[in-house]
Amino acid sequence: MIEIKNVTKKYGNKPVVDDVSLNIEKGKITSFIGPNGAGKSTLLSIISRLISKDGGEVFIDGKEVGHWDNKELAKKISILKQSNHINIRLTIKELVSFGRFPYCEGNLTEEDWKYVDDAIEYLELKDIENKYLDQLSGGQRQRAYIAMVVAQNTEYILLDEPLNSLDMKHSVQIMKILRNLVEELNKTVILVIHDINFASCYSDYIIALKDGVIASQGNTNQIIDKNILSDIYEMDFKIENIEDQRICIYF
Repeated sequence: MIEIKNVTKKYGNKPVVDDVSLNIEKGKITSFIGPNGAGKSTLLSIISRLISKDGGEVFIDGKEVGHWDNKELAKKISILKQSNHINIRLTIKELVSFGRFPYCEGNLTEEDWKYVDDAIEYLELKDIENKYLDQLSGGQRQRAYIAMVVAQNTEYILLDEPLNSLDMKHSVQIMKILRNLVEELNKTVILVIHDINFASCYSDYIIALKDGVIASQGNTNQIIDKNILSDIYEMDFKIENIEDQRICIYF
């Protein structure tokens, strides 16, 4: 479990995350939703220790995140941020192999390469695994980075807007893969996502943030609610039940 207790983060005098407390259960997909500037990506980065917090505590499996050894934390939790910029020319396979660094520090074993190959297969990139990243479409590149995270084989997977640059087909593919990682491999997935209907159809639990605080949280059916979403996004919503899924209609 990840426990967040009274976490704060300020930029200047502005609180971006303001005294946030919540628990994230293992073996589920938890989605952070909310308008731009709500603090979603900042909170995700604090959990993974990419950025420091100004106050509060984050516990990963009972141990405060600041007390984890870097190498051991990288075997426990992986994160993919929105902006991925690597300045060296790499193929897909070379990029995905970086996910094994916490285990082998660059000297990949046969077992490491199996994780790499399995991740590439999982993301349907096998036929282009030797292409360079600068030869790929935005969607192909995004899938390659997600494959790198999958190859890292951590218990907790944090993804900041993983559907960026993806068309509808590959967005569905990624969300199905995340669902399978949870159901088949008992991973815990935490993601920042803007598409409310993907959050509704694939999440177990939704945390809605607004202005740096938790506006609402609960299971998917609780949060995909006309009044709750209207308050968070300050716009009108209509909710329809389609094949047992709660679908948001907004204009």
